[in-house]
Amino acid sequence: MEGSQKSNTGLKIGIGILLVLFLGSAFIASKYYSEGKEKEKELITEKQQVMNDLSNMAKQYDEAIAASEVKDQDLVEARERIQGLMDSLKVSQNSVNSLWRYKKKFLALQEEMDELLAENDRLKVENEYLATSLDSTQVQLAERTVFTDSLLVQNTELASVVKDAAALQTVGLKGMGVIERRSGRQIPTERAGRSDKIKICFTVAKNTLTEAGDKELYVQVIDPKNNVLGSNEQVQFEDQVLNYSLISRFNYENRNLNICEYIAQSEDSKFEKGRYQVNVFNDKELISTSEFTLK
Repeated sequence: MEGSQKSNTGLKIGIGILLVLFLGSAFIASKYYSEGKEKEKELITEKQQVMNDLSNMAKQYDEAIAASEVKDQDLVEARERIQGLMDSLKVSQNSVNSLWRYKKKFLALQEEMDELLAENDRLKVENEYLATSLDSTQVQLAERTVFTDSLLVQNTELASVVKDAAALQTVGLKGMGVIERRSGRQIPTERAGRSDKIKICFTVAKNTLTEAGDKELYVQVIDPKNNVLGSNEQVQFEDQVLNYSLISRFNYENRNLNICEYIAQSEDSKFEKGRYQVNVFNDKELISTSEFTLK
């Protein structure tokens, strides 16, 4: 009888211990489940935030591409990379490691976007400057029309203002007479009789839209008697002909380039006194013109 009571007591204690362990396990499992749900909710929220940031970044690229007169392939490719990342993020797992990888990619794309948009803004400013310079050149050409003779009229028919922003442009065109010493030293002079050479200088303007490489421009110098000085050779453009004094050849690296060319006097005659006109052509397009006088 006494042994049976002890056995029942031990059984009750064992059942009690098992019940406590079961309840404890259930509590721990419930706690982990709740924490897991909360963590998953946080990951979903952070994932949506990254998606929103990528969407805003894509809109900035769309605006920049739409505002560009010339389609920038770098902007287009960067926009496609963002879309690809968004598509991948939509189907990604909601894990800490996965989300961290996407955050790192987002930060890299954001840094790339800052650089590309800054470069795009800089190109806009440069193109606006080029447009202003082209307008000024057009006005100068119109003012000089009344002073030209038959040869200049022919050149004016060839000339038109360069409308393509990617074309080479020159600024600061000027000509002068120079005395050349045996040492090679050059002394500027306004005296026709003392001039050994005519010096023509200009700057090829920086234009990041122009492809770098070997380039050439035609330089034409017209003396007071309407003679084309220098080689006075011709180049044919469809049904039009250009008489030029020399061809200026150079390697263009998408930055400002200062160039000087020279025309020597012929053996049987000196330079004429009077007004000289200097024109620079990019193929058949007149891109710069200037005048100087030798007394």
